[in-house]
Amino acid sequence: MNLENLLNPLVKETLSKNYSVEITDAQLQFQKTRKDFEGDITLVVFPLVKMVKKSPEQTANEIGALLVAEIEMIEGYNAVQGFLNLILKNDYWLGILNQITKNQTFGIVTEKTSQVMVEFSSPNTNKPLHLGHLRNNFLGHSVARILDAAGKNVIKTQIINDRGIHICKSMLAWQKFGKGETPASSGMKGDKLVGKYYVEFDKVLKSQTQQVLIAWQKGEFEVEEKTKLEYQKLATLLAEKEDEKAKKGIEEKIQKLANNATPILQEAKAMLVAWEAKDPETVALWSTMNGWVYDGFATTYASLELDFDHLYYESDTYLTGKDLVEEGIRKGVFYKKDDGSVWIDLTAEGMDEKLVLRSDGTAVYITQDIGTAQQRMMDYPALNGIVYTVGNEQDHHFKVLFIILEKLGYSWAKNCYHLSYGMVDLPSGKMKSREGTVVDADDLVAEVVEKAKEMTEERGHIDGMSDDEKLELYHTIGLGGLKYYLLKVDPSKRMLFKPEESVELNGNTGPFIQYVHARISSLLRKSGDFEPKNVELTCAMEPIEREIIKKLSEYSDVVQEAAHEFSPALIANYAFELGKLYNNFWQSVSIFKEEDVTIKEMRLQLSANVAKVIKSSMYLLGIKVPERM
Repeated sequence: MNLENLLNPLVKETLSKNYSVEITDAQLQFQKTRKDFEGDITLVVFPLVKMVKKSPEQTANEIGALLVAEIEMIEGYNAVQGFLNLILKNDYWLGILNQITKNQTFGIVTEKTSQVMVEFSSPNTNKPLHLGHLRNNFLGHSVARILDAAGKNVIKTQIINDRGIHICKSMLAWQKFGKGETPASSGMKGDKLVGKYYVEFDKVLKSQTQQVLIAWQKGEFEVEEKTKLEYQKLATLLAEKEDEKAKKGIEEKIQKLANNATPILQEAKAMLVAWEAKDPETVALWSTMNGWVYDGFATTYASLELDFDHLYYESDTYLTGKDLVEEGIRKGVFYKKDDGSVWIDLTAEGMDEKLVLRSDGTAVYITQDIGTAQQRMMDYPALNGIVYTVGNEQDHHFKVLFIILEKLGYSWAKNCYHLSYGMVDLPSGKMKSREGTVVDADDLVAEVVEKAKEMTEERGHIDGMSDDEKLELYHTIGLGGLKYYLLKVDPSKRMLFKPEESVELNGNTGPFIQYVHARISSLLRKSGDFEPKNVELTCAMEPIEREIIKKLSEYSDVVQEAAHEFSPALIANYAFELGKLYNNFWQSVSIFKEEDVTIKEMRLQLSANVAKVIKSSMYLLGIKVPERM
């Protein structure tokens, strides 16, 4: 329901007729009316000044009077310099309200056009999901729903990173220190048990790295000559440098060199080679531990109310990637170095050389990403694009991936999009999986649900509900608050997370919007025989009621904009503004005490439509809204 599109031909015809000139679309510039001025839409008159041959303010007043006289839907105007604020008649807005009432899927495009895939979650099978994963999951799932609402045929997917050196680290640590521990014997979720050994590996790695560094400083080297010479070169450089920044860079290189020389990391690398060679014992351990993790993930996804249409596994797609690398070598896209590693030269694109296959023949991240992209296009021939929901620390990775796909000759690569998002920090600082300083997703959900329970019980509006209904309500409020908190911020921005703020009932929070819906649901139950039907166009309206209808009418455009920008934040903040407007309405007018039946009926219809649009917009965020709260 775009007001600009409606007014454009009417204004163009009126001005062309009265000024005997051809008005172009470029001359008609509409924008939202500023909140501190009365008006429903603003016409910028500066492009029309030469036509009227008067000052901007005189031009605005002259055109305003003309539009009021000749366009039925316009009842008034006010001019502020070169801006003409147009005021539409009540019957126009009441007609819009009736249109919204008739359309049960208002704002949603039900006819699907092109097919698009949205990838999100995509966890590693060496640790449980944490707070950082939650922003990814909620963002990807919401974007999938928004694109669907905008008319796309959406496939929700993830690539499960179930192979690689990080997986071997957990496997090796369990093999060395696990003593046969299982989820059943320990009482731990499988993903948490495996994550425990990933942390254990890192502890041993750090200890061994320090031991290697001490030995090297003493001149004791149990490494190949190449590594020894590289260390001596770096140590000499470090001694010569005085600049602190330069010294830090060299120290980091020495640390990495020592890290790679540790016995435990060498064992993990050997395990990866054995896995890719399909060594039965290694594959059996990998299969068992991944099975534990999948069970844990499934429990978490069910709690988060997330779902996928298709799952891909890196352990399958990396093979396709390796085949494509070989094909790329033949085409001259990639080249081999003397040590057998395979690279691509991207210096012409303003980037460096990029490794696509290690010297020992094992795949790297980009290898499986190439294979996965190709596999998806083979599985879904009608696919028009892929949206990758991945943190902004991988911006460079996806630039490289899309260039490689284009160089391999895939025209669909231009439709791939990296939905890059900022990291989530805690008041205590950045989370680190290797050090075990992450906020576990299951624990966080349990925490916000408990806070929602405390808040709800304090308000005392749950009398008559069964225990199961109460538990469901607490989960709906807690999870809704958590999702909303992580989605209301623009995806590109880094954010600070404070769990206690997510379930507050006041302010820009999920529970505030849920409460508005519950309040309207209670109101409609109280009305008894309420049924959606048209209101009379002659009905009187308060200014706040016009504002609510105007806000409702914007929903379709907001959905389309959110889809174009891949931004659930636009939906979240729209829902908050709508809820806030209704809250003001609730406090300023009466419904059941209104003696005029026509006005009372209009207010009930208005309330019902606010509830409908809130429910729809919150659904796009993956959030349920309760009938009682």
